[in-house]
Amino acid sequence: MTENKMGMRIGESVFCIAYLLFDLIAGILFLTHGEQRVFLLYGIMTLLLGGGDAFHLIPRVVKQIRGDSEQVRRWMDIGLAVTSVTMTVFYILLFYIWKELNPTRAIANAAAIVVWITALARIVICFLPQNRWLQGGNKTLSIWRNTVFAITGAVEVVLFWISGGGFGIAMACSITCSFLFYFPVTLYAKEHPKVGMLMIPKTIMYILMISLGLSMMG
Repeated sequence: MTENKMGMRIGESVFCIAYLLFDLIAGILFLTHGEQRVFLLYGIMTLLLGGGDAFHLIPRVVKQIRGDSEQVRRWMDIGLAVTSVTMTVFYILLFYIWKELNPTRAIANAAAIVVWITALARIVICFLPQNRWLQGGNKTLSIWRNTVFAITGAVEVVLFWISGGGFGIAMACSITCSFLFYFPVTLYAKEHPKVGMLMIPKTIMYILMISLGLSMMG
């Protein structure tokens, strides 16, 4: 292995570990900040995000440092299945954070129906055995589960955008960018592994979403 490739692997591993530690610390800060419901939701959401991502990122760090193996690949595939579900629940919780910050919005009930239907549809699709999580995946089902996921994301982009203010606009932009970085990975990373590097800026968008919550703590 060349020195350059080893440096990239170490750099990616450090980033993954730093991200998981950030999620852990931020989640604890939210839960211990006070009794405000918005911070309780933010804490649960943040710890869920980090906990779910750990199922995929920790095996990935092991792969980058110690090398590939069948067992590591199996754990990474399991991790992808877990994060597909936890990431969906993340957006359900994010909707309720928006609702907590915008309690008088008339659109909330209609938006809740769309968010729940699309999120539950994605979760159901994720549990279908035809996904073949441990056998290389199923591109058709990947497209289906991410199509309904895109609807969930689009609804929340609109909600945060219309709520206005620096927080709402920044959150809407972060969600939009996270999906734009995420979809090429789901569609092309198997055939073109370098596309997988887009997961780094996608993760940075999640860090920004959590940081927006931290900024409200004053």
